[in-house]
Amino acid sequence: MAASEQNSSHPQFITSHDDRGIFGGPSSPLIDEIEADQIIVPQEGSWKNLFVYMGPGFLVSIAYIDPGNFETDLQSGAQYKYELLWIILAASIAALIIQSLAAKLGVVTGKHLAEHCRAEYATVSNFILWLLAELAVVACDIPEVIGTAFALNMLFRVPVWCGVLITGLSTLLLLLLQQYGVRKLEFLIAFLVFTMAICFFVELGYAKPQYSEILKGLFVPQLKGDGATGLAISLLGAMVMPHNLFLHSALVLSRRVPRSVHGTKEGCRFYTIESAIALSLAFLINVSIISLSGSVCSSANLNPDDKTKCDDLDLNKASFLLKNVLGKWSSKLFAIALLASGQSSTITGTYAGQYVMQGFLNLRITPWKRNLLTRSLAIIPSLIVAIIGGSTGAGKLIIIASMILSFELPFALLPLLKFTSSKTKMGSYANSFATSALTWIISSFLMAINIYYLITSFIKLLLNSQLQTISKVFSGIFGFAAILVYLAAVVYLALRKNRKNTQPLLSAGSELSRVCDNGGIDAETSIYNLPREDIVSMQLPQ
Repeated sequence: MAASEQNSSHPQFITSHDDRGIFGGPSSPLIDEIEADQIIVPQEGSWKNLFVYMGPGFLVSIAYIDPGNFETDLQSGAQYKYELLWIILAASIAALIIQSLAAKLGVVTGKHLAEHCRAEYATVSNFILWLLAELAVVACDIPEVIGTAFALNMLFRVPVWCGVLITGLSTLLLLLLQQYGVRKLEFLIAFLVFTMAICFFVELGYAKPQYSEILKGLFVPQLKGDGATGLAISLLGAMVMPHNLFLHSALVLSRRVPRSVHGTKEGCRFYTIESAIALSLAFLINVSIISLSGSVCSSANLNPDDKTKCDDLDLNKASFLLKNVLGKWSSKLFAIALLASGQSSTITGTYAGQYVMQGFLNLRITPWKRNLLTRSLAIIPSLIVAIIGGSTGAGKLIIIASMILSFELPFALLPLLKFTSSKTKMGSYANSFATSALTWIISSFLMAINIYYLITSFIKLLLNSQLQTISKVFSGIFGFAAILVYLAAVVYLALRKNRKNTQPLLSAGSELSRVCDNGGIDAETSIYNLPREDIVSMQLPQ
């Protein structure tokens, strides 16, 4: 049930990020006179409540089917047919487990991941983590900019560099949509996701791939060829994104979850189910793209020009390839899906950037300024590459951005694992031993394959370069020093013990519990105080 009113008889309060405790009454609110659309979860436990929780998972799932995923999916299908489908399956399962932890952190503590990082780490460490998180947001936005430019080129024959500039106008579109409320925005995102699904399902049905080979690719792991490892890392980087962890832990605060044991557990459970539904649809879309690309590029009827496109397939070439093989309508369907992906990804990227800045720096700026800043940082390199390198250079930039996201993943994932496994932060809701073991195994695998590829790629680049021997020696020294710094940072995050003692909301010893025990907040307000008003106001300004 949605509600937009705020009872003025109840004191407004917000959990402070510093040591300021709880503020109550009209004299000291962090945000003055806020009226925001909020979704209230009924106290009565019922499966009907699942529909109240539906929404954040679809916003999060967009990051798994953005133009960066399209690019890597197309290349993996073109070069290795269905052999890398198991990467998508493994990444989707890992993503569900990890995203459910992000949602649980927000539901249980009432604070999102970036805020926990600011409270837990020292100033220098926190600043570095903030810079890395901002870089992840920009790296996520680059594929969205280029993907939207490609879509405009396919639909209206707009030059790619002009399309890059036009994507800046999506800022105005986002601001226009925000004023209609969170529920309508979630419905729009779900509509765009289903639009992408329908487009690719129709094309897949027409391409008629070999479904037995698809099943084999899903359940038989294999990495053949020198480029398979690189593409596998790109697929992982495009699937499990660091900025998504910050985003999901904040989006769940848009629901007023009952502050009780049953209400908290129900919230965690239903958010997991909701995420599973959204990520399953994203998984099917990714599988469809890889299968479509693999089926088309393995066709015996390809002419030499189309065969050349398959050897170095990007988003732009894919349109002409589908047009030649499946027909003009197939190219248009692909362009519509790509445009829907790019525009919907803009929303999630903007929200993630806003939450990252607010959480790490305790700084909130208006969404249009934050969107303009993030979009400018993504447009500048995209525009330069599009002008100099054309569509081919832009496609390579998407792959580079995806790999940056993959290498940055530990700096968001490790704090999440540490916080959700800590009883001093989560209380009785801390991860069980089995959950902790599983998530650490998954994380260790992701980090190990990233580090392996980083070291081997650097060695290959060094040996195959035309540098003189002395230059190679100095380059090797600086390169391996950078790798050691990266490893040291990962080990520091993994081994550092949590020092900030924060308890779940309404548990013994928590700030909110102490205020309630002292009679500062009445029963109704204590149940329905979440979400934090600063999060809701920032997300959907009136």
